[in-house]
Amino acid sequence: MSRKTPIAVTIAGSDSGGGAGIQADLKSFAANGVYGASIVTALTAQNTIGVSAIHDVPPAFITAQMDAVFSDLAVDAVKIGMLSQLSVIEAVAAGLDAHGVKKMVLDPVMVAESGDLLLAKEAVSGLVQTLFARATLVTPNLHESARILDTDMATSRNEMSAQASALLQLGAQAVLLKGGHGEGREAADILVSSKGDQWFSAPRIETTNTHGTGCSLSSAITAGLANGLNLNDAVGEAKNWLTGAIKAADRLNIGTGHGPIHHFYNLWGELQ
Repeated sequence: MSRKTPIAVTIAGSDSGGGAGIQADLKSFAANGVYGASIVTALTAQNTIGVSAIHDVPPAFITAQMDAVFSDLAVDAVKIGMLSQLSVIEAVAAGLDAHGVKKMVLDPVMVAESGDLLLAKEAVSGLVQTLFARATLVTPNLHESARILDTDMATSRNEMSAQASALLQLGAQAVLLKGGHGEGREAADILVSSKGDQWFSAPRIETTNTHGTGCSLSSAITAGLANGLNLNDAVGEAKNWLTGAIKAADRLNIGTGHGPIHHFYNLWGELQ
């Protein structure tokens, strides 16, 4: 019998433009050697310019998707992205418990790259209270961290460290606070857990094609966990892969706004 194929599942919203959400997650899984399955929580009418409409999937149908996937596929790790309503959050939490999910990366998606709101204001506390304790890792960016903690956005490494530690106290096993929306020559992220802190840094790349970076990083980490890596190694490999995907983003010519990163930069060759 051949060895088991690593499988990851994304539970998130669809991006009709293909740059973020479910579409970015599946590309990230594939680019990092993992078979991807999906559970759609919302449909967005979206492109590189913005989000023009959101259609929430009924919680009962989200449950049906989870039951179908987990009853058949031997899932190694789960990534959670856009959950726009409290009822959706509760349905997903119940599904995680029912199917005994052990490795889960939570990307608390709140605002699209265009600035469009993706998570109802009243659902923020529900996301924290319901899913943080179930998460192997939570991956907020600077804006999301500030919104969760109801404070100003961190602007220094010391402030990032303090906010990541505060987020850890909300129940997750580990927090990766992403510094991509900050300033300076380096894009630095901090991983905080009970085992200590670790920084992951890369040169900041000047490009407007950054749509889906957060989704893609959390999915690449999930792929690493599905492949059997420990958390620190999964984060390190995902950070290196994402840096390459951002660096190669300008090889693509997609849309007229914030274009996507190049998920398959190391597979398509120099011509694309």
